[in-house]
Amino acid sequence: MKQHWSFLFAICLIISQDRSVTRADDWPQWRGPQRDGVWRETGIIKRFPQPRLEPRWRVTIGAGYSGPTIADGRVYITDRLEEPSQAERVLCLDRESGSLIWSHSYDCPYVNVSYTAGPRTAVTINDGKAYSLGTMGNLICFDAARGTIQWQRDLNTEYEIRMPIWGIAAAPLIVDQLLILQIGGSNGACVVAINKQTGEEIWRSLQDQASYSAPILIQQAGQELVICYTGDNVAGLDPQSGKVRWTYPFPPTRLVIGTATPIWNNNRLFLTNFYDGSLMLQLNSQSLDADELWKFCGPDEKHTEALHSIISTPLFIGDYIYGVDSYGELRCLDARTGERIWEDRTATPRARWSNIHFVKHEEQVWMFNERGELIISELSPQGFFEISRAHLIDPTLAQLGQRDGVCWSHPAFAQRHVFARNDRELICVSLEKHN
Repeated sequence: MKQHWSFLFAICLIISQDRSVTRADDWPQWRGPQRDGVWRETGIIKRFPQPRLEPRWRVTIGAGYSGPTIADGRVYITDRLEEPSQAERVLCLDRESGSLIWSHSYDCPYVNVSYTAGPRTAVTINDGKAYSLGTMGNLICFDAARGTIQWQRDLNTEYEIRMPIWGIAAAPLIVDQLLILQIGGSNGACVVAINKQTGEEIWRSLQDQASYSAPILIQQAGQELVICYTGDNVAGLDPQSGKVRWTYPFPPTRLVIGTATPIWNNNRLFLTNFYDGSLMLQLNSQSLDADELWKFCGPDEKHTEALHSIISTPLFIGDYIYGVDSYGELRCLDARTGERIWEDRTATPRARWSNIHFVKHEEQVWMFNERGELIISELSPQGFFEISRAHLIDPTLAQLGQRDGVCWSHPAFAQRHVFARNDRELICVSLEKHN
């Protein structure tokens, strides 16, 4: 037995020292496997080989704001068709070739929704099921491999949703057997939890308006807590019952516009939006409550304090926050005080709502800007250091008919590839390092 354990230890030591041993992951939900904007694969290039990346495959799709998700050799994406009728579509493609495995479309006229380019939320993959949530609240559970519908619900009709002006946009969160959704339903159903196997409602919570911000799961005072940034408050909910553990008001001064996902680090919770600036909450480590650590809001959208983000979710690294401000200013904040450490205007062009999606990879930060460029960088309190930049995909006009179009959909990083979409196509590009 002693020899057996010695042999196993020797094998593990060899593996740990062999840099050719790499890790590959899927990207099964919004912001990655752990929903934190961190890409943990190894064997990835450190610089781009050329200024324009060549796709391994490309597939024609319709318009949509939703990003792709990847699981078990398949890629999932949603889009919108306008002919012969208004319809939303869920597509499942082969990860290696881009060939279609299955698709499902359903009639879906957009009513009182602005920016009609298509669905907002990424398809969530869990335990062999694919969960799609459309702009008007069509929730469908598919068999992820075959595309057969397991159950579906019309949330708009059932919950009398007070439809946000940009539709339903918050990506579903799965906790154990529950699918947790921010939908802005009437009668105390701003947030609802659905049994992921049956589609049955388990609980509902909050009278608030819906925002566009995806809920996250954290640990506070030794307990799991779902954090929801609604159209009125920041709330900590018990994931199994929906019981409100604490709320902190963060109401809109003009209109509900909160889109960035809350980010959390070391009992500090950061929120940001375009008009109302930044809020940092200190979460008590011994009890379930929260206090304001700091809050900053500039006098208007062009004269901002801290961070006024719109679509982009910042990164929380150590004691610093990195994000993009209202007109594309890349900024670093001291998380302890909200003080701006530096600002850079080279990562994305200056424009209203100019966007960057951030993903942390090892010691680098990968940024996908709205011009369709992918940037490998280092971010630190000392500044923004650009290592390499390449064109990934062309901007298109359906999402925003200004400045020659934009790329606003979050890419996915999986199996050492990047998967990105615009309003015409979905592409797959290898990022694997070759010795």
